[in-house]
Amino acid sequence: MTELMNFIDTLVLTIRDVLPILAILIGFQLFVLRRKIPNLKSVAIGFVFVLFGLTFFLLGLEKALFPIGKLMAEQLTNPDFLGLADPTVKGHWLDYGWVYLFAFAIGFSTTIAEPSLLAVAIKAQQVSGGAIAATGLRIAVALGVAIGISIGTYRIVSGTPLTYYIITGYIVVIIQTFYAPKIITALAYDSGGVTTSTVTVPLVAALGLGLSTQVPGSNPLLDGFGLIAFASLFPIMAVLGYAQIGEWRNRRQNKSQPQGER
Repeated sequence: MTELMNFIDTLVLTIRDVLPILAILIGFQLFVLRRKIPNLKSVAIGFVFVLFGLTFFLLGLEKALFPIGKLMAEQLTNPDFLGLADPTVKGHWLDYGWVYLFAFAIGFSTTIAEPSLLAVAIKAQQVSGGAIAATGLRIAVALGVAIGISIGTYRIVSGTPLTYYIITGYIVVIIQTFYAPKIITALAYDSGGVTTSTVTVPLVAALGLGLSTQVPGSNPLLDGFGLIAFASLFPIMAVLGYAQIGEWRNRRQNKSQPQGER
């Protein structure tokens, strides 16, 4: 009965949040465009699916993804697991190696499974006529997220300010933008946004909050957030770097070929 009431409450909240969007779409269709809604039955059925899908997704976040991320952070920073004699004293940053490895693994795996990234990668391959490989783009973005989250967890452990990393990262991105192929620049910037979506954000947020709660001297409010910024920034760097490496390899191959074979 408790689970049923929880489902109903979440469904009501979802309906309340989605109704304004539906009202805007219907209002523009009827009063601005002055046209009837095409395929009204299909639209209504799809809207019901959206409501139930969002409800189950929110319940899944609450029951599974958030607790798993927090639990893993707590277990990996347990003083007994780290071999720390005094649980009130923060260990050396090298003592948290498993935390960095877990952050890398969870960042890579969740990004590869991210539906929004898959959609963007497929469209990029179609529009570019195969010049941009969907698999290569997904791996580059996933590596960027993995590296970014690993560095973000190091920041929480070490207690260094977030601004140092973000400002330095965007300076690197600006420099890369001037030298990267123009065909990839806009896509690289979009890649930073599509990674922070339905699968990645819940686990990353829970990991950051759980880690900052367990590391002595850390404040969950000040240190628990910020990992998502790393997950958005580093994929841009990774995709731009991926394009620059590809361009460099092509130039090298062209130079190595005899003049008659080109």
